[in-house]
Amino acid sequence: MADNISKDALNAINKKTGKKITEGAVKKLASTVKPSTLQNEDQLRTLIKQVSAMAKVPVSEETIQEIVNAIKKSGMNPSNMEAIMKMMMKKK
Repeated sequence: MADNISKDALNAINKKTGKKITEGAVKKLASTVKPSTLQNEDQLRTLIKQVSAMAKVPVSEETIQEIVNAIKKSGMNPSNMEAIMKMMMKKK
């Protein structure tokens, strides 16, 4: 993961959720993500639920499935947690 989470991304996420998510919290969660995480649907679902809980934003099973499908289809780089978070916020 990049050393710095884009301040714009964090600000946008915090504004959209009305919650305060810190860069440290994102880095802590991101440190648990391995390349295999995005290839394993169960691990990916767990990650999505962890991000949802961190943001205190409920995510429906339908939305989780859409995010899983989009991530798998895109071959998204696991080091790009910012892109994953942005995708989740668009789906809310």
